[in-house]
Amino acid sequence: MNDRNTNGKYNIKAVSNILGIQPGTLRAWERRYNIIAPVRNDSGHRLYTEKHLHILKWLVAKVKQGFTISQAVALLDKQEMEENEINETVHQDRTQNISEELLKALLGFDEFKAHELIDKSFSIYTIDKVVIEILGSLLVQIGDLWENGKITTAHEHFASSILRSRIGSIMHSFPHNGILPKVVAVCGPGEWHELGLLIFTLYVRRKGFEVIYLGSSIKEDDIEVVLNEVDPKFLFFSCTMKENVSRLLSHISSLKEDHQELEIGMGGFAIDHLPSDLKETYREHIVGQTKDEWEEWLKSKL
Repeated sequence: MNDRNTNGKYNIKAVSNILGIQPGTLRAWERRYNIIAPVRNDSGHRLYTEKHLHILKWLVAKVKQGFTISQAVALLDKQEMEENEINETVHQDRTQNISEELLKALLGFDEFKAHELIDKSFSIYTIDKVVIEILGSLLVQIGDLWENGKITTAHEHFASSILRSRIGSIMHSFPHNGILPKVVAVCGPGEWHELGLLIFTLYVRRKGFEVIYLGSSIKEDDIEVVLNEVDPKFLFFSCTMKENVSRLLSHISSLKEDHQELEIGMGGFAIDHLPSDLKETYREHIVGQTKDEWEEWLKSKL
């Protein structure tokens, strides 16, 4: 048996059973995101290596934490997933422990302990890992707890405020290139889910853009005031909830009429799942789901 076949240890059925996802989902991920390239046996069947399985396990874990698959793939690309990070489960266990301790501190209104744990995270892991994998994941988890009535509004406000402020302080620590145009990033009308916007903003900040991050709960009229004051080149919207899509699309159309030179982009779960006719109509505004798509969209507008 040649090396090409011995490198692959698991067929698609085995991987499907290990991960708990359908074979069709695996094929769709491979086709759409090019995350792995399974080898083939002499019969043409997929064979997955240990490394493939580690990568897929990591992505599935991120999806279970609340990320969309496109966000997880983008994060995978950002971190470049060093071999030791994929293979050493001890790091994953330590991350999980820190996250659990941090959640307990946040829900216990223990601000000192929360900042202590966040500082500990930054001493161990990269900025991207802490901001997105630990703090970003907790934002999703806390939002879900609040939405399901398991914590009070006071808990949600306290915890989210600390997490957003720390993420924001890190993003603003990146130097910006004065030659690059200004960017405004904001959640769409009615939106309060900030994770997708934070991930994209982190990417843009790392590119050197100066970003005015507005977050959620911004009135549509207030955005107009910011645009007139800042005069940015780009305006990015994030939309997670499908029920908020029509309002966002209407708002974008209105803004484009008044600011013809403004490049408006949008992304998020609800945008990723637009009907095909709306995707075609608003194609120029859809920034995409992966780092490569973001890169291509930005280059086309500069």
